[in-house]
Amino acid sequence: MPVRLQARRARPICGLSLLAAFVVASWLPGLGHASTVAEQRARLPPPAACKDPIAGVWKSHSYDARFRDWTIFTLEMNRVSAGRDEFEGRITNHSWLAEPHESSPPPCRGELRYVISMDAQGTVVDGHLNFYGVGTWSLDEVPCGSWNMGYNLDHFSGDIDADLLEFQTVNNDGGRAVNDPVVFRRVHCNDGEQIDQEPRIAVAPPPFTPPEDGERSGCGLR
Repeated sequence: MPVRLQARRARPICGLSLLAAFVVASWLPGLGHASTVAEQRARLPPPAACKDPIAGVWKSHSYDARFRDWTIFTLEMNRVSAGRDEFEGRITNHSWLAEPHESSPPPCRGELRYVISMDAQGTVVDGHLNFYGVGTWSLDEVPCGSWNMGYNLDHFSGDIDADLLEFQTVNNDGGRAVNDPVVFRRVHCNDGEQIDQEPRIAVAPPPFTPPEDGERSGCGLR
């Protein structure tokens, strides 16, 4: 049975500060130890085209050299009701201790690997999306090593780039994560939201009239 513990709420920060933090932390050398935006982007699968501009399943994939750990965050966003920019869903953190080249979990060798999840809520104000954990967090799985720590609820804030189909965020959890740049790409649509991108071309057969008897055909033949 998953272990459920109480965690304190992450502290929100304002939109302009978030944008500046995302740019500075992700592009200037020597500031921050997480993967750059370009590195994170290169690891993500192609985006899913959905009818809803926000709802769906979003994923990130980054490495933090400070803690020597890889993390894949999954955001499951469901619109509360049509016409309202309010969301509910779940945040999942799958992390493992490994070297920079081990972007997939290696075989167990005594180092920690874990899966944590939490309920989440989100709102959009002036085009700026906040999606954050609420309530308690759940230790769902520890395939390797042992867990003896607490966990702060994640709080992602940023903007969705409609051209790149990315949610460009910073994470602030009131603890370890302080303006950590995290790039999400939507990888799945919710049920019934997939845009059919297959071309539908109706090709009418060309008209064909059999030659009349006695009508000359090509090459001088009858």
